[in-house]
Amino acid sequence: MLLAENSMPDISSLLHKIGELLQYDPLQPIIFSSGMFLFFFCVFACGYSALRNRLTLRVIYVSAFSLYFYYKTSGFFFLLLVFLSLSDFTIGHFLYHTRKEAARKALLVLSLVLNLGILCYFKYTNFFVSIANGMAGGDWLDFQNIFLPVGISFFTFQSMSYVIDLYRRRMEPVNRWIDYLFYLSFFPQLVAGPIVRAKDFIPQIYRNPVYVSRKMFGTGIFLILAGLFKKAIISDYISLNFVDRVFDNPLLYSGFENLMGVYGYALQIYCDFSGYSDMAIGIALLLGFHFNRNFDSPYKSATITEFWRRWHISLSTWLKDYLYISLGGNRKGTFRTYVNLMITMLLGGLWHGAAWRFILWGGIHGAALCVHKGAMRLFPAAFPAEGKKMHPWRRILGILVTFHLVCFAWIFFRAQDMTIVGQVLRQIFTNFNVTLIPNVIAGYTGVFALILVGYVLHFSPSMWARRVNGVVTRMPLVAKALMIAVLIWFVMQIKSADIQPFIYFQF
Repeated sequence: MLLAENSMPDISSLLHKIGELLQYDPLQPIIFSSGMFLFFFCVFACGYSALRNRLTLRVIYVSAFSLYFYYKTSGFFFLLLVFLSLSDFTIGHFLYHTRKEAARKALLVLSLVLNLGILCYFKYTNFFVSIANGMAGGDWLDFQNIFLPVGISFFTFQSMSYVIDLYRRRMEPVNRWIDYLFYLSFFPQLVAGPIVRAKDFIPQIYRNPVYVSRKMFGTGIFLILAGLFKKAIISDYISLNFVDRVFDNPLLYSGFENLMGVYGYALQIYCDFSGYSDMAIGIALLLGFHFNRNFDSPYKSATITEFWRRWHISLSTWLKDYLYISLGGNRKGTFRTYVNLMITMLLGGLWHGAAWRFILWGGIHGAALCVHKGAMRLFPAAFPAEGKKMHPWRRILGILVTFHLVCFAWIFFRAQDMTIVGQVLRQIFTNFNVTLIPNVIAGYTGVFALILVGYVLHFSPSMWARRVNGVVTRMPLVAKALMIAVLIWFVMQIKSADIQPFIYFQF
């Protein structure tokens, strides 16, 4: 009897801890590189496998898990996702079956107003209020900071593409709301992309039973391992141990350290974001779904045009198809083409964040794209869109110029404000003490070693990755499990005490 009484507090404490684990914690969001996600995904996979032949139950099951996954990242803002799925499913149904062009345009505008209204309220209200207060010379508007739901820029863009494609009659609407909710909330790409088009994804929902080939499974494991290595080992380590320190206070560091901080951030954001995309694509493959590639070794680009064909491909193609072309693209003359490019990139910068530095970042890329497009018109042989068509020495020079242009723009992207931007540039150009370089390298041996490894892997031939992928695919299941276990152990040895969210969670 005494033993039973003593065990009751332990059971109660255990249940309380489980309850806390299942609840949303803003300080502990669930991310792919966390042990919590691995546990939840293993449990989810068991149920998913049991429903591989039950289409409707599987759609409901995945949708429910996806909403819970979003709840674990943004709390009750998952209801916003549900609302958006209901509104655009309904609008899309009526839009597709309406014949009058005026009514169709009105429904399209309604959808855009809802999506952009939600996005602007949560993402840009604070920005516009600060501008208004600055112009008024005081706190003219008193507005509390608004919480930004994770991934809102991604799922609103996905939902808009569905309605726009229906308006352009490039696809047919889904018949069931639960299928649209499945598409919009599918957890691998929900919070940080890639931005998946409905016409590419929705037909895959109806494949029954779920089929995962050996190649899909092996490639999925390879991409998850590669993404975890990029994010948890390279990106997090160089960020916490070097890059963040430099950008927090550039004046404490020499010009060389600031320059290395910029190079480090270029690698950090690539490894962070492409690592997430790799894991998202890999997880989707394990579930029987194919996503398009989102990164293609972007720092190998020899022109800024090529860079945007390799960097965040799902966003760049979205902006081209739904914004640039809608503005007129290159169909209305040379001057209008440049204006459309600048508008697209300025809004692309604003999409990344509600701050002037993001707009400047977009403006730098927009101006560079305009200059390159002009050069292509005047000297088509010397300035092709793709660097692969250049002579080898021109390609090498083009890669160096493009990389440093991109790095220059990353300073605006990473710095907390324009003061930090000025300090970083000032240190690089006025305080570059060459004699300190050996001491700096000795003091940050681990950081610089990982930066070197990261860039070597990035610039290595693509066939290397394909060969490693083939080796992983041919491995027996036990060997794959052992590789995952070893990588997780290695991550645990070098990770910090705090979870490092993915950079693009804030967008």
